[in-house]
Amino acid sequence: MRVLQTCAAHFIDSEFHCQFTSPVETHAFAIHPRLAYPDLGRRPRNDIMSKPDLHFLLEPYVERVNAALDDFLPPASERPMRLHEAIRYSVFPGGKRIRPVLCLAAAESVNHGEAPPLALSAAAAVELLHTYTLVHDDLPCMDNDELRRGMPTVHVAYGEAMAVLVGDALQTMAFEALGSGPADGADCRAQLVCELSRATGSRGVIGGQVEDIEMPEDIDEDDVIFVHQHKTADLFRASLHMGAIAANASEQQLDALGRYGMALGMAFQITDDLLDAAQDSGQGDETPGLTCLSVYDVETARLKARNQIELAIAALEDLAPPDGVPLEAIVGSLIDRTK
Repeated sequence: MRVLQTCAAHFIDSEFHCQFTSPVETHAFAIHPRLAYPDLGRRPRNDIMSKPDLHFLLEPYVERVNAALDDFLPPASERPMRLHEAIRYSVFPGGKRIRPVLCLAAAESVNHGEAPPLALSAAAAVELLHTYTLVHDDLPCMDNDELRRGMPTVHVAYGEAMAVLVGDALQTMAFEALGSGPADGADCRAQLVCELSRATGSRGVIGGQVEDIEMPEDIDEDDVIFVHQHKTADLFRASLHMGAIAANASEQQLDALGRYGMALGMAFQITDDLLDAAQDSGQGDETPGLTCLSVYDVETARLKARNQIELAIAALEDLAPPDGVPLEAIVGSLIDRTK
């Protein structure tokens, strides 16, 4: 994979400005995002994409997803207008759109650089489902958050009852997006529905949220891994699987993308925990809730993130070389973030 090492460097080093050591020197992480893994690199250093290049590469995917969401969602002027207004408020302008972008990139990676229309439907469905989880997580009975992406959360802006209904509507809309379409694609759509259902039900995102809110104070590493896997990584993996299914991927490709998504999701969540802790520390707050820092110190958490990135690297090395925009370059830009 041509730029896989760039993603790993972007993920760890531009986030935490640290250097990891390893018993195997050639697997050491670089301390600048433009440096590569020396043993895994296949491009000369001056040919590695910079951060602006990666963001430029990502932009068309986000635009496609936003356009699909805009077309699919009812206009705010349609009755019940306040509900539809609140739905659009929750979906737009949106965040990084990492899950739907992964979905489209996975489809391209196994289909000669082309994402079929069904992959775009799957990408929209993933983002609608993800947004539903955010709206409900923010509720007073859950995390009781008042801000998301710098704006009042839905229950603050529209009331708690409306926020519950917005989440309910988004969840059903996600499966509507998957189920709508020509009859000749029914079998594939059924697979997509099953994939998303498994990732978000009691054995997925919802199960992870239950464990999170009911977790006792004396937690251990297994508890944190369980919550991170189900609240975050399951939907990453499903996003990649859904794009690949829409593009008729082989079992080998599905397996590689699934392992990649799981490792990426775990590393992504560790990063979020570390960034949140750094922000809270700057404000004089204690680390809230269950995070990786509930059981690790900062350096151990960084090492865990590095290990997950290495697992992702190994998974993509097992994927047949993609003909489209490199999946790893898109992931690199998405997880190179400071918030």
